Amino acid sequence: MPKSDSELLDYATTLARDAGKEAMSYFRGDLGIEVKADLSPVTVADKAVEKFVRARLAQDFPDDGLFGEEEGAEGLDKARVWVLDPIDGTRSFLSGYPTFGFLLALLENGAPKIGVVGMPALNEIYTGMGEVAQLNGSKIQTSRQQELDKAVLYVNEPEHMRAGDEAVYDRLTQSGATRRFAYDCYPHALLAAGHIDAVVDYNLQPYDYLPLCALVIAAGGVISDWEGKPLGLGSDGRVISAATPELHAQLLEVTR
Repeated sequence: MPKSDSELLDYATTLARDAGKEAMSYFRGDLGIEVKADLSPVTVADKAVEKFVRARLAQDFPDDGLFGEEEGAEGLDKARVWVLDPIDGTRSFLSGYPTFGFLLALLENGAPKIGVVGMPALNEIYTGMGEVAQLNGSKIQTSRQQELDKAVLYVNEPEHMRAGDEAVYDRLTQSGATRRFAYDCYPHALLAAGHIDAVVDYNLQPYDYLPLCALVIAAGGVISDWEGKPLGLGSDGRVISAATPELHAQLLEVTR
């Protein structure tokens, strides 16, 4: 069983790679789509990938807690809890679009310790722990952009945001130098790698945002809820990721 921090990170990276291979075995195939109670789709691939990951974690870390999108939570009171989303972006996955991800976090005493974003169809694995963020083993970092009016800004889940926080949505559509509407985890990974400067997200679940935390922070960025509070299991799912504290502070003025 991995014990040191570096061994845990290596384990999480390998697990993401193996989970990605499992997902790719279904990609652009017969997916057996179902609709959940919240009207979001789920495929046989979502269920198979989570089952695969849970079996590995149960074997290797039987004393740890586990929280996954498809099968729920157990042992959230444990000192260490693994959080996973087997296929983040099921709508992308089922439509053959390659920007779906695999998300994994390790929480230690409730705080994100390791964050992994795997992009199986793109052959990319982003990892973050402490002060080191990497893409496929090479160090990455956020941009140093401090000014919102010069920033590349991604607005995630725009239709949900417009329906629930229309005033914030309207302000965001007038912010930044370049704006893009997007979904799911990949914009946050692009932020960690320095390609974009900020992401404002909406309507997320803990398995969507907790794996992003250690990655964004390790890359030098800032991630919080819309009030600037640290993200945890009880956060409301509204998220800001920014390349710098200065840019983050300006976005808080937009979202508050």
